[in-house]
Amino acid sequence: MLVERGIEVLNVEVVGDAYAIASNYLRKSGAIPDTFATNERLLGIIVKLFQRGELNRLRLANKAIAKFEAETLVVA
Repeated sequence: MLVERGIEVLNVEVVGDAYAIASNYLRKSGAIPDTFATNERLLGIIVKLFQRGELNRLRLANKAIAKFEAETLVVA
């Protein structure tokens, strides 16, 4: 499914699947709380990577996890 956001078009399935994979891993590792709320920071990372051309959901999730964890280590 494609959703238009302004001029941009997002493939919701790829972004949604990548978010589900990444958030599941990060919840199990304790990096984000185990809630039903969407982690906006993680979603933002995934959307930016998608906009830069990463279309493979598993690679997208892995890159987002790495970036999320790297940013968390810098902040902490």
